[in-house]
Amino acid sequence: MKPVAVFRHAPTEGPGYFATFLDEARIPWRLVRLDEGEAVPASAAPFAGLAFMGGPMSANDHLPWTQPVLAIIRDAVARGVPVIGHCLGGQLLAKALGAQVARNPVKEIGWHPVTVEAGPVAKAWLGEDLRGFTAFQWHGETFALPPGATRILAGAHCANQAYVVGGIHLGMQCHVEMTPEMVRTWCETGAPEIAASRASPAVEAPEEILARAQAGLPALTAVARRLYARWAEGLLR
Repeated sequence: MKPVAVFRHAPTEGPGYFATFLDEARIPWRLVRLDEGEAVPASAAPFAGLAFMGGPMSANDHLPWTQPVLAIIRDAVARGVPVIGHCLGGQLLAKALGAQVARNPVKEIGWHPVTVEAGPVAKAWLGEDLRGFTAFQWHGETFALPPGATRILAGAHCANQAYVVGGIHLGMQCHVEMTPEMVRTWCETGAPEIAASRASPAVEAPEEILARAQAGLPALTAVARRLYARWAEGLLR
């Protein structure tokens, strides 16, 4: 089987539980370290799927890898290679497909509920029984829905939380890939950002985020497993 290419944009925002899922499913994968200057592959053809993780930058920034990443996403979609995007990754997928990425009405950091949309697409990705869950959030921008996309998750502070394109491509604003180590690290490195953003009604204090992680992470991982399993069904094997 071809490997899944996992693109890392920042050293603290690696694949987390997504890597664990791939390993447990015996799906090979390769990390592309954009944060260390590794080049974006010229084509999606060598890969079974493409995964894009989060990052503190904007999808609208003019970085050395921005245009190559948008190009390989478009190439993947054209070839039918499944793409999955987490937060920044979901924004990059949306932007590559022609949607706008802009500032969200409020910054959203911490644990916040999201609602599963009605309809067959959301049910196919999240099951018949799930009506909503508490997601982990850390973003100041968000995406509009790309042409032809179906929204499957919505939130009170950020309307577009996840969408599906073409039945195989998944873009998410929320972070379902979190691990205990990632939550701790982000709370430490992101403490100044939290302090500067406390005017937002959707920003929690680091101690609150950490206190809620013990109960929040197992439920979040269960949802991630559903989404990843559905996405993996489309991988080119």
